[in-house]
Amino acid sequence: MLNLSILKSVMNSNLPSNKDEFTRLFHGRGELYDGFKFLTVDSIGTILSITFFNPIDEIDEKELLTFLEEYLYEHSYETLLLQRRYIKNSEREILVGELQGSNYALENSLKYKLTLDKNQNSGFFADMKNGRTFVYENSKDKNVLNLFSYTCSFSVAALAGGASSVVNVDMAKKALSVGMQNHHLNNLEMKKVKFLPYNILKSFSRIKKAGPYDLVIIDPPSFQRGSFEASKDYIKIIKRLDELCNEDAVVLSCLNAPELKSDFIIDLFKEYADEFKFIKKLPNLETFKAKDEERSLKNLVFKRS
Repeated sequence: MLNLSILKSVMNSNLPSNKDEFTRLFHGRGELYDGFKFLTVDSIGTILSITFFNPIDEIDEKELLTFLEEYLYEHSYETLLLQRRYIKNSEREILVGELQGSNYALENSLKYKLTLDKNQNSGFFADMKNGRTFVYENSKDKNVLNLFSYTCSFSVAALAGGASSVVNVDMAKKALSVGMQNHHLNNLEMKKVKFLPYNILKSFSRIKKAGPYDLVIIDPPSFQRGSFEASKDYIKIIKRLDELCNEDAVVLSCLNAPELKSDFIIDLFKEYADEFKFIKKLPNLETFKAKDEERSLKNLVFKRS
C-alpha cells in the first residue's frame, strides 16, 4: 500500500514558483521514502512526467495513476506522461492530454530541447543544474573543453556565462546535432563553439589542437558498452589533463556511478594529476536528495596550482 499523503506532501513542497522551470517534484530514487524507490515525478511546463524504474502491484499502480491524474488537474497541468524504464527502449505513454511538436526544459533562463515522444532519455539531465550553474559562473573569457558533451548543455551554460570559446566532444553525432539546436535556441554565437564527433580516448591529439584550456568538464557515462567504463577508463582522461590544460586551469570532474565514490576520482587525481588540487564537491539539488549522497551524482572541482 503506497502512502500517497507523503507523495502529495513532497510534491507540493517542490512545486516551482515558475512552472516553466524543469523541476523534480518527487525523487523516490533517493530512497528517502519507503515504498517509492521505483518512482520519479517531474514538472516540465504544463507536463507532469512520471517514470517507473520497477514494476509495481497492479492495484497500487491504478491507485497511484488515479492520484497523479487528480494532481494534474488540481495544479493546472495539461499532459500526463508515463515511462516504464524497466522495459528496454520503452516509449512514454500519454495518459492525459497530448504532446506539442517541440518541448523544452527551462533552467536559469536558458532553454534545452527535450525528446519526450520516444527516446528513453529526454536529452537533458536535470540533476546537473548545480554543475551547469558552476560552469556559467566560471566561464567568463575562458577557453572551455566539454568532454562527453552529449547534447551540450554545459556548452550552452559556458557561452551564456561569457566563455571566449567552447569545444564539445562526443562520439554521438545525433546528440551533437541536438547540441547545435540548443545553442541556436539560446541565440549563442556559433563561431565561438566547435562540435567534434570523436571517440575521446582515441582523439587526444586532435582535441589538444584547440587548447590549452582554462576550464575542462569531464562528464562521462558510468558505462557505455564498447566505448567507456568509468572504473577503468576515467584514469585515461586524468592522465592527459597535463597536456590539455593551462597552468591555472579548473576541472569539473563528474561521476554518476553509484558503486564509485568521490574518493575514486580524488585518489586518481592525487596519483596521476597531483598538480590539480581538490577544491570542493558541489552540493546536489535538494529536489534530488538521496539517503546516501555518495551513490548519487558527484561533481568535484579541481584547480591546477
